[in-house]
Amino acid sequence: MGGRNLITRAARWSAVHPWWAMTLWVVFVLGALVVGGMTGTRSATVSDLAIGQSGRAAEIAKDGGLENRAVENILVTPYEGTLDQDRARAAADEAADALRGAKGVTAIGKPVPAPDGSALLVPVTLGGDPETASERVQPLLDKVEKVGEKHTEVRVELVGAGSIKAGLDDMLSEDLGRATGLSLPVTLIVMVFVFGAIVAASVPVILGISSVLAGLGLWGVASQFVADPGPVTHIIVLMGMAIGVDYSLFYLKRQREERALGADNIDAIEIASATSGHSVMVSGLVVMVSMGALYLAGHIAFESMATGAVLVVAIAMLASLTVLPAMLSKFGRYLDRPRVPLVWRLTQRAGTKPRLWSAMLKPSLRHPVISLVLSVGALLALAVPAMDLKLKATGVDDLPHSIPAMQANERLTESFPSQADTHTVAVRVPADQAGRLPDAVASLIQRTQHSGLFVHTPAPEVRTSKDGTVATIAVGTRFDSNSEKARESLTALREDIAPGTVGRVRGAEFAVGGSDVAYDVDYRANVVDKMPWVLGVALLLTFLVMAIAFRSIMLAMITVVLNVLSAVASFGLLALIFQRTWAEGFLDFESTGRVVAWLPLMLFVILLGLSMDYHVFVVSRIREAARGGLPIREAVEQGITRTAGVVTSAAVVMVSVFALLASLSFIEMKQMGVGMACAVLLDATLIRIVVLPSVVTLLGWKTWWPSRLAHQNEARPPRIPALVARRAPIL
Repeated sequence: MGGRNLITRAARWSAVHPWWAMTLWVVFVLGALVVGGMTGTRSATVSDLAIGQSGRAAEIAKDGGLENRAVENILVTPYEGTLDQDRARAAADEAADALRGAKGVTAIGKPVPAPDGSALLVPVTLGGDPETASERVQPLLDKVEKVGEKHTEVRVELVGAGSIKAGLDDMLSEDLGRATGLSLPVTLIVMVFVFGAIVAASVPVILGISSVLAGLGLWGVASQFVADPGPVTHIIVLMGMAIGVDYSLFYLKRQREERALGADNIDAIEIASATSGHSVMVSGLVVMVSMGALYLAGHIAFESMATGAVLVVAIAMLASLTVLPAMLSKFGRYLDRPRVPLVWRLTQRAGTKPRLWSAMLKPSLRHPVISLVLSVGALLALAVPAMDLKLKATGVDDLPHSIPAMQANERLTESFPSQADTHTVAVRVPADQAGRLPDAVASLIQRTQHSGLFVHTPAPEVRTSKDGTVATIAVGTRFDSNSEKARESLTALREDIAPGTVGRVRGAEFAVGGSDVAYDVDYRANVVDKMPWVLGVALLLTFLVMAIAFRSIMLAMITVVLNVLSAVASFGLLALIFQRTWAEGFLDFESTGRVVAWLPLMLFVILLGLSMDYHVFVVSRIREAARGGLPIREAVEQGITRTAGVVTSAAVVMVSVFALLASLSFIEMKQMGVGMACAVLLDATLIRIVVLPSVVTLLGWKTWWPSRLAHQNEARPPRIPALVARRAPIL
């Protein structure tokens, strides 16, 4: 026992006391769910998500009691042809009467005809927090829908920020529920082909699901400190299943391999813990530290996603090192039941040399220089489009047009161009300058009238605080948020019109926000500014963990370079696919010419973590073979061929799950799914089968510098890797 480390001692205790270990795990998962259910999940508010000048504008308005109100619009349009004004007025009046007095409605405006007579609009102001309007809008939608059923000659709809968000939430809930439901049988089928037995295939899936459930529960607690902006639960499900299945897969495959070599069940579990368990721990630490680098991004969206990912990875790692040994011990020989005909026979080749993987490795081992140049050249070629990577925060115009509220919004902005996008100038002046504020506001409005970038039907809305020191001016544009003209109008307000009018009041503080354009510009600026720091720290921490875990600076450097190569190649693929139109029909999306702003950072750190699953597992087996006395070329071949099947299986699971995301309608989820699927595919094939073996073969024993293995004598007689692990546990 003295030679065992903490990992092997924990595994042996769990294997010897399986009921205790499994009971404690069930209690932990149920406890996490109960606590999470009690606290609930705190959603991020607009104030939480505020950033840059748009965030300051919102803060100034809020301080003056002028924060945005939740406004929905009754919209009446014709199904075809011109609008019958009398029928439109009758439908609008009846819809307004249906909403008048309804819970949450504080005011209903007068009908406003479109400038071209194509529509009729009635503004409806809602009470309460505008940030939660989507949670209260459904009863109002139902009332308007009933009115529309009576007035079949015109189209009657309710449209606004709340109804659009409610529609998006419904679509996401349905799509993600379907994707999650499909991911489970897909994962189970892959595991059946890996193990050839139903029970063994179920173990990784059970561990993955339980890790996700515990992660979701604890995220409810964590969200009280770092609010949820929306995608965190999806990140937890994706990473929890991917990491949980991978870790269990690596551990279980090694345990079965050792049993096939003659070890009894407990010894096989202990050997697996000293080898695969060590890989799991190193990989988990790298994932957590790389995700932790997102805290430097300076925005709650990244902080919350990092917190959720770190939580679920830590849980999956804990499950693999504790309850998994207990399950393997308790199931014992029943792991191989019931066997799947033919598939079972194909999996029982523990002592045979995999011919396919050996053949694929030959070019890298025999001609490492040529293989390295060609593979790195291919990755760099894929990375070229990344030089033109354009980022954009998701706005209303980027939401799926399949959402009924989005279709209504298109009709609204077409008939009322001033509704396309609205910039809000917020200004605060000292009390002794309050008398000058009205004239400055009037001057600002006059300046916008002489510009062709803004609309004045209806006129800009001006609101002033009770003490007269704070004012907001909402100026409509005639352009959608994706257009260059919309960004030009924002620049004109920020750099010319506002400074030359309200900015001339002594002591005035002003900011321009209020629109998708403003938030997009500020968000992108923050991402671009913080990206070098986040990426640099993530790579530095990865380097340190690898250097300490393997006592090799050279191997840590190789790890960093390989991750950068696969990341930039995946960035290039994102730009190639989503900034152009050639893949629109195939992937069912409409290109915005840009990539979601938060995706490159998230993609990099997630890929950095997930690739460690493969990298640490493969490198550990190569080092194990080298420590056993094999020449470096044979050690590389044995390490990769023995792990290739497992790595491929894990990659198939991940690619399948991410491909399901790519089938969703929401552009954020689609880009994430495609980006992650491409990145994992590149990493598990080109990087692990060509680049890594070529580099290690070229460097030879220097790969392990400055550890003692770098001075290994290749003349040593080889030993069985399992015995090496048993006699000299890693760490």
